[in-house]
Amino acid sequence: PCPHRIEEKLLANVSQHQKSLFSDFIVALYKVYSELYFTYLEINPLVVLDESIHILDLAGKLDSTAEYLCKQSWGDVAFPPPFGRAAFAEEAYISDLDAKSGASLKLTVLNPSGRIWTMVAGGGASVVYSDTICDLGFSSELANYGEYSGAPSESQTFEYAKTILSLMTREPHPRGKVLIIGGGIANFTNVASTFKGIASALEEFKHKLIERRVSIFVRRGGPNYQEGLRLMRNLGSTLGVPIHVFGPETHMTAIVNMGLGKSAVPEIRRNDSIPSLFSLGQSESGEAVGSNSIAEVAVEAEKEAGKAAEKGGVAPSLSDGEELECGKKPLFSSKTRAIIWGMQPRAVQGMLDFDHVCRREFPSVEAMIYPFSGNHRQKFYWGHKEVLVPVYKEMSEAMQRHPDADVLVNFASLRSAYESTLETLKYEQIRCVAIIAEGIPENLTKKMNKMAKEKGVAIVGPATVGGVKAGCFKIGNTAGMLDNVISSKLYRPGCVAYVSRSGGMSNELNNMIARSANGVFEGVAIGGDRYPGTTFIDHVLRFHGNPRVKIVVVLGEVGGIEEYDICEALRDGRISKPLVAWCIGTCAKMFTSEVQFGHAGACANAERETAVAKNKALADAGARVPSSFDDLPQLIEIVYKEMIASGEVVPRPEVEPPTVPMDYSWAQELGLIRKPASFMSSICDERGQELLYAGMPITDVFKEDIGIGGVISLLWFQRRLPDYACKFIEMCLMVTADHGPAVSGAHNTIVTARAGKDLVSSLTSGLLTIGDRFGGALDGAARQFAQAYDAGMIPMEFVNTMRKQHKLIMGIGHRVKSLNNPDMRVTILKDFVLERFPSHPLLDYALDVEKITTAKKPNLILNVDGVIGVAFVDLLRGCGAFTMEESRELIEVGALNGLFVLGRTIGFIGHYIDQKRLKQGLYRHPWDDISYLVPQNFS
Repeated sequence: PCPHRIEEKLLANVSQHQKSLFSDFIVALYKVYSELYFTYLEINPLVVLDESIHILDLAGKLDSTAEYLCKQSWGDVAFPPPFGRAAFAEEAYISDLDAKSGASLKLTVLNPSGRIWTMVAGGGASVVYSDTICDLGFSSELANYGEYSGAPSESQTFEYAKTILSLMTREPHPRGKVLIIGGGIANFTNVASTFKGIASALEEFKHKLIERRVSIFVRRGGPNYQEGLRLMRNLGSTLGVPIHVFGPETHMTAIVNMGLGKSAVPEIRRNDSIPSLFSLGQSESGEAVGSNSIAEVAVEAEKEAGKAAEKGGVAPSLSDGEELECGKKPLFSSKTRAIIWGMQPRAVQGMLDFDHVCRREFPSVEAMIYPFSGNHRQKFYWGHKEVLVPVYKEMSEAMQRHPDADVLVNFASLRSAYESTLETLKYEQIRCVAIIAEGIPENLTKKMNKMAKEKGVAIVGPATVGGVKAGCFKIGNTAGMLDNVISSKLYRPGCVAYVSRSGGMSNELNNMIARSANGVFEGVAIGGDRYPGTTFIDHVLRFHGNPRVKIVVVLGEVGGIEEYDICEALRDGRISKPLVAWCIGTCAKMFTSEVQFGHAGACANAERETAVAKNKALADAGARVPSSFDDLPQLIEIVYKEMIASGEVVPRPEVEPPTVPMDYSWAQELGLIRKPASFMSSICDERGQELLYAGMPITDVFKEDIGIGGVISLLWFQRRLPDYACKFIEMCLMVTADHGPAVSGAHNTIVTARAGKDLVSSLTSGLLTIGDRFGGALDGAARQFAQAYDAGMIPMEFVNTMRKQHKLIMGIGHRVKSLNNPDMRVTILKDFVLERFPSHPLLDYALDVEKITTAKKPNLILNVDGVIGVAFVDLLRGCGAFTMEESRELIEVGALNGLFVLGRTIGFIGHYIDQKRLKQGLYRHPWDDISYLVPQNFS
C-alpha cells in the first residue's frame, strides 16, 4: 500500500503531524502481515504518543500451509489446539501421519468418554455425519470429528483406524458404543484398499470391541466399493460384533439414524457380485435407479417431440452442450479441449472413458505438461482403440501446438500450483483453470484469484476434484469410475445443476440427483479452501442463464459468506428458477470449542458465517431449504415433480451409452479375471501394512532381535532357526568376509576398481571368480561327505574311493595352512559346532578323514569350505526344522555356496572402497612377473 493513499483513505481524521507516523506504521505492519503469511492480526489496545506507537496486546494467526515458505522466518512454531480444548497425543500422531502423507488425515477428540465414534471418508462427508448426529440430539455423546481422504494407502488407513479404536475402547459405556464408518461416493479412492486397513484394525481390536459392546454401521461407494463392502460383511460374520453394511443405494446418513435407534435396520438382499460397468442404473439391491421407467420416459419423449413440432422446432439432442449461458459461450461443452498439468494417467484415462460413453466426436484431452521429463507421448485408450497423447516439458510449447485447448487441469502440488497457474494465465486461449491441490497459502490464493479475475479466467478450486457437465466434459477424477458415471446417468444431461464446495460431496450429489430427478446437467465443486477462485454465485448465475437448467442445487458449508450473495440475487430477482440449498456444518454451534473441519474454509469466524445462520438467510430469501441434510433428496424430488407438473420439465427417453472395455489391471483388482502369475515368491511380501519376511513382520524382526542370521534363516530357508544356528550363520559370514588382496576374487575387484569402474561392476568381477577352486566348494564338500557318510563308508574307504576316481575331496587342502600352521577360522567354527550343536556326526566324520589325509601331507587339512559345508549339513539335519529330503535339496540347489558369496561380498566391497580411498590408478601387470613364451621364429 502507498502511504499517500493510506493517509487519504484511512487517516482523514488524524491530525496532520501524526499522519506520517500512522501511515509508516500501517505500511510496515502490512508488510509483516503479508510476508509472514498471517491470516488474522488484531491489535487491541494500540497506544499512540506524539512520536511513537505502542502495541499493548496482539493476537495473530499464521497460515499453517505456508510453513514451506516461512519456516526460516517463523522459526520453531507450534500450532496449539483451539482455546478451551486439551491436546491429545493421538491427535498429534494423526497430524504427524497427515504431514508425511499425500492423503488427508484429520482427528479431533471432542469427548473421549463419548458413545458415538466416527471414521468418515471425505472432508465434506465428515461434516455431514457430525451434523446428522447433532441434529438427532446426540451432540453430547459425539466423541470425535475426523476424516480420511485423498486416497490413503492401506497401511495409512490401518494406522488411522487403529488410533480411533484405541481411543474408543479405552472406557466402557453402559449402553455400549456405536462406530459409524461412513463416506460419500469416492471419486478416486480405492474403497476396498482403505477398507482392508480398517478391517485389519478391527480384527486387532476384536476382543476390546466385544468387551465394549460396539455396534458398527458402514456406508460407502466409489471405486471398487463392491469388494470393500463384501470384505466388511465377511468380517462381520467372524468379528463377534454386529456390522451393518450398505452401499450407494442407501442415503449417505441413513446409517446414523439406524445406529442411534431412530430407524430400523432394514433387511437387504446381499449381492456381492460385481455389476457391469455399463448396466444402466442398477443399484446394489438390483432395483432400477431413477424417477422414471423406460416406458414412462418414452411416452413423455413423444409429447416433447410433438410440442417441438407444433412450435416448428425439434427436440434438442441429448449431447448438445453448445447453448449460451447468460448470452456467453458456455464454460464447458462437448467440444471443450483440455491440457493436463502433471503426470496423471488415471485421471486422463477417466476423462477419455467419459468422453467415449458420452459419444464425443474426439477426446477432451489435447495434451499433458510434465516439466520433469522431455517431450514424449503417453498411450491411452479411446474406447476400444489405443491413442497417443503428447506430453510436453514446456507449457509454452503445449499452448502453441494446441491452440484449441481452453481448459487447463492443474494437478501440480500445493508448492508449485501457484507458479504454474500464473504461467497459465499468460495465455489468452485459456478460459478456465481447475486447481486440484489443497493447502495453497491464502495470501498466494488471493493474488492468483485477483489476476485470474482481471484476465476473465474462471478458476475452479483450489482444493477441488473439479466438475462435470453431463454428456459433455469432466475434469480429472470427477465422478469417479465408469460404473458411477453410468449409475448417476452422467453420460447424458439432466435438468438439475449444482454447485458444491466439497469434491466428495459433489459425487454424492450426482448420485442423489440421479435418484431424485432426471439427473445432473452440470455440477461444479468450487473447492474447500477459504478463498475459491469462483464462488457459488458465479456458477449459480451461469446455471440460471442456461435455458436447459430447470433446478439449481447449492451445497454450502460453515465458514465464509459467499452464500449471502445468493440471498441477495434471490431478493433482487436475478434468480427466479427453483433453488434448493443447504449448508453443512450445523453441528459447529453445539461444540464447546473451535473445530477445524475437513476443508480449510470450513470454520466460522463470526455468527454470520455459521451454517445455521446461512440456512436461515437462504430460506428467508426464497430458497428451498430442507430441515436437515437427511431431507435434501426428498426436497429435490418434490421440486422436480413440481417442475414436471407445471410442464417446465419433460422427461426424455434413456439412451444406452456405448460400452468401454475395462482396463486389465482394474478387472484384476475387482476379481473379474485371473491369470497365471509370471513370478512366484514364498519368502517375502511387501504388499500389506508392513514388510513380511517368510510371514514374520519386519517390526518383530527387530523387536525379537533375530539378527542377520535370523533374517537369512527366514529368507533362505523359510524358517525361524534356533539361536545357535543363526549365530553359526553369522560366524560363517564373519570368517569368510575376506582373505586378503591376493586371492583371485579380491584381485579382480581391485583391478576393476582401479580401471575406474563403479562398485557394482567391480563387485561382479570378483564374484565371477567364485567356483570349485575358489570359495565355491561348500556345496561340493557338503555333498561328498554327506553321500559317503549316508552310504556307510568308513573314512579310509571314502579317501581311497576318491583317489581311485581321480577326484579331489572338496573341503580338504590349503595352499598355506597346515597341521603345524592351523587356520584359526577353522578352529573357531569347529569349536563352536562341537560345543553348541546338539549333534555333529558329519563334522566328526570329516575330522576322521582329515587324520587320514594329513598323514600323507600336512596341508591336506579340513579347510574353511569343508568345515562350513559339513557343519551346515549337521545343522540342517539336527535342528529339527528340515526333513532329510529338504536338507538334500538345499545342498543340491547351491544354497550353502551362498554363505561364501554373501560373506566375501563384504570384503570385496571393502577392497573397492579402499582402492578409491587410496586413489589408485589403472593397474598394469609388471613384465617381470610374466613368462613370455612367444616362438622366436615365425614358421
